[in-house]
Amino acid sequence: MLRNGVTRSWTRSLLRSPTVSSRHTSTIGALHARLQAHTAHSQLRRPSSLAINPYKQSSTALQRYASTHPGTPFDHIDKKHEKDVAKTAIEPHPEEVSTLSSVRQVMHEEGVEDKERDVDMLAGVKSDLKMIGETFSMKEVPREALVLGMAGFLPYLATSLSTVYLAWDINHAALTGSGFLLSGQTAELLLHIIEPLQIAYGAVILSFLGAIHWGLEFAKYGGKHGYPRYAIGVVAPAIAWPTTLLPVEYALIAQFLAFNYLYFADARATRRGWAPHWYTTYRFALTFIVGASIVISLIGRGQIADKINRLPGPADRIKALRDSQMESLEAEEKERRSKLVSQEDDEDAE
Repeated sequence: MLRNGVTRSWTRSLLRSPTVSSRHTSTIGALHARLQAHTAHSQLRRPSSLAINPYKQSSTALQRYASTHPGTPFDHIDKKHEKDVAKTAIEPHPEEVSTLSSVRQVMHEEGVEDKERDVDMLAGVKSDLKMIGETFSMKEVPREALVLGMAGFLPYLATSLSTVYLAWDINHAALTGSGFLLSGQTAELLLHIIEPLQIAYGAVILSFLGAIHWGLEFAKYGGKHGYPRYAIGVVAPAIAWPTTLLPVEYALIAQFLAFNYLYFADARATRRGWAPHWYTTYRFALTFIVGASIVISLIGRGQIADKINRLPGPADRIKALRDSQMESLEAEEKERRSKLVSQEDDEDAE
């Protein structure tokens, strides 16, 4: 204990003396220099992640300083204005108090009058109709072509409407015993007259639409294209006229497909520049009228399929002609054989 106490006191006395303190300071400086050199040497050999990072003040300390240091602009309180506001008396307005006065509006700003707008419930439908009208507008179609084209399709539409009315009259006669305007037999006879007219007129229209491409080729509209454009005019009547030999239902369905095929061919030709740019819209309107007419005719015939006798068509007539020719040939053959037999009998008798 004594040794330790003496040692401590002697060490303190040495440290208090100026000579020892200077030597001690120089020794500590030398040790500090050697430590720095050793640290720098170790940083060269070790990865940078193990190096001692310098101390940085955290953002929390900066925020604490900024909020507690006097004179900062972060939370400046205007005490004079607060005193003036405290002295102001609140004016009561009982007339403004209601069940909704304490409700805060969400859809619009406070203090701004919200005028209710008259919402058009059909705005979406009107927009769609306007878009359709602009898409299929025929303002650029020449007036002559538009008027004559629509007039040319009126007979086709008339035959379809007539088919529907006659079918209704036939059904009315079957249910009540008498037709509304015509008798059942008269309506059926008229129906058998109208059906071939509609099919033949459809074949004429298809042939005419195909012939338009021949005229465009003659005029060299969009250049000279030769056989590809002539082929459209050839295929149209080649498909149209054989439909006149089919039964009514099959003929109408075949012509419906032919009209749609020719529309797509015309649209393709317009896209290639072989026809005017308005021709596709024009053809769409005409094809829509024809397609609707064919559908109406098929619906009308479907209502009376089991109430009328099927009118013999061209194919039936050809078959009947062939059968009659075969019967005549057989009759001629029998007569010739009978003559031969009679001649042989006469010769034997002699």
